[in-house]
Amino acid sequence: MDVPVTEARAQFADLVNRVAYTGEPVKLTRRGRVMAALVSPEDLELLEMVRSQRPDLQIGGTVPPGQPSRPAEQPQPAPPMRIAAEYRPPGFNR
Repeated sequence: MDVPVTEARAQFADLVNRVAYTGEPVKLTRRGRVMAALVSPEDLELLEMVRSQRPDLQIGGTVPPGQPSRPAEQPQPAPPMRIAAEYRPPGFNR
């Protein structure tokens, strides 16, 4: 269920009860973008367990978009490019 933040303020107690009794998460949105979520205690416990086992998911350990989330998946840097040919004007002596 998606609820704009402005509506969530007015319905906060009802939303908390909904999550507590149904277990269904509520996504809080601003301009259509999810900003936060209300989740059940069980979901929170699972999230905390996953985060504790994955350093890249810990708070402050965000991964830039488009980058692999695991260090083992990090692409290896390409070897430096070497010059295959060089232009030498007529009469150039080295």
